[in-house]
Formats: sequence, C-alpha cells, structure tokens
Amino acid sequence: MCVFCDLQGKRPYVYEDDLVFAIGDAFPVSKGHTLIIPKRHAATYFEATETERRAISEAIVKVKELLDRSYRPDGYNIGINCGEAAGQTVMHLHVHVIPRYRGDEPHPRGGVRGVIASKKTY
Repeated sequence: MCVFCDLQGKRPYVYEDDLVFAIGDAFPVSKGHTLIIPKRHAATYFEATETERRAISEAIVKVKELLDRSYRPDGYNIGINCGEAAGQTVMHLHVHVIPRYRGDEPHPRGGVRGVIASKKTY
C-alpha cells in the first residue's frame, strides 16, 4: 500500500480541500517544511489531472500564508521530485513547500539548482 494513501486522515492536516491535503514533513529540512499531497493516487505531477494541478497551486499559496503567519520565513523553495532519478522515494505525488531562513545555508545562491551539487553555483 502507498504510505500517503494510507496516511490520509491519520495525521492532523495543516490544510485540506476536496482534492489535496497538507501535512508537516516527517523529515523536515527546515522549520515548517510542509507536503501538499493529492488525495487521489497519482505517482507524479505529470499523472495528476488539470483540476488536481490547479488545487495543488492553490494549496501552495494557502500553505505559504499559514507558514508566513506561523514562522515568518525569509523565502521559500517549492519542489516536486518526479521519478527515482529525480530523488522521488514515495511514488505518490507530493509537493514540498520549504520555508527558508537567512543563514540556514551559507551560500543559498542557486536554490533548487543544488539538486545537482556541481551546478548550484554559476
């Protein structure tokens, strides 16, 4: 069984609508790291329906507003891993909303480019 399918309703949600829910990441990389997860099982973003993708986009904005009030971060990274080669370990679409704070990384330039470490600085 899929861990995110099985998880539904078993942990408190920080956000929910008819199509998606959001929870705190079990292994956060920063304070407030949140996952947005469609309720219907789809392995990657590319398997989600247009309606689900729209719900995800709306949830990103709602979760950001919640995190702004709770943690006051200085920035955000938003990421989706699609496939094992991209680092996906749970094969159910989920979006990482990662609050960022000044000083949490000595050299943040390059942001998501850091998924390939040698390409981060340019």
